[in-house]
Amino acid sequence: MSGRLNGSVAIVTAGGQGIGDSIAKTFAREGASVAVVDLDGAQAERVTREIEAAGGQAIMLTTDVTRTDAVETMVKTVVERWGTVDVLVNAAGGFHQLATITEITDDEWDRVITLNLKTCFLCSRAVAPIMMERRKGRIVNIASGSGIAPNPFAPTYLPYGAAKAGVINFSKVLARDLGPYGITVNAISPGTTATPRVVKVRDEASRKKIADQNPMRTLVEPEDTAAAALFLASAEARYITGVNLTVNAGNLM
Repeated sequence: MSGRLNGSVAIVTAGGQGIGDSIAKTFAREGASVAVVDLDGAQAERVTREIEAAGGQAIMLTTDVTRTDAVETMVKTVVERWGTVDVLVNAAGGFHQLATITEITDDEWDRVITLNLKTCFLCSRAVAPIMMERRKGRIVNIASGSGIAPNPFAPTYLPYGAAKAGVINFSKVLARDLGPYGITVNAISPGTTATPRVVKVRDEASRKKIADQNPMRTLVEPEDTAAAALFLASAEARYITGVNLTVNAGNLM
């Protein structure tokens, strides 16, 4: 199999679901060997088998990317299997409820910040020495329109918005720090995407309202963000770094 990522080794966190699922399959289709990393081993296994059935190369790794030891073990396993890491996509994140500031507990705040922001730090820190030594690499962090501004058409969850704003600036600062090593770091901020998680959190009326208010009158699909990630991971984007690429059908401009 050959394509825009032919010969590359990629890690995709949350690769067993939603946007991560689509990114993992897109990268594999374009020739990358993909580590499908997810806390849900069954979902990671499913995506891995689908990649292999299509002729691609993949391994599944059941990993809690909120834990340093688990992340380090995950990266070590990938290097032992394929020798290096060329691309890291930090797609782990999300939230599972909506609440006002008076209802958000300390534990809930920490959980959402850790899942969405700290995971980017842990995984990036683990692959950075490999990329720095080889003087090449791509890190793509999945942020959100909620990190740019509150959604004008639906509630924005406070800790999620704060975490995703952190992801955007984390990407910019890390891009500056790793630029001398030939490593690019970028963020993608998808608009509301009809993934299973979003369907669970936002009802059909809410999703329709968001879609109807977009200039393009639609929600984006996971494949749209996957296409953006593919571009940022490809040779065509070799001098694009520190950007936040919005994929939101014009919801936020």
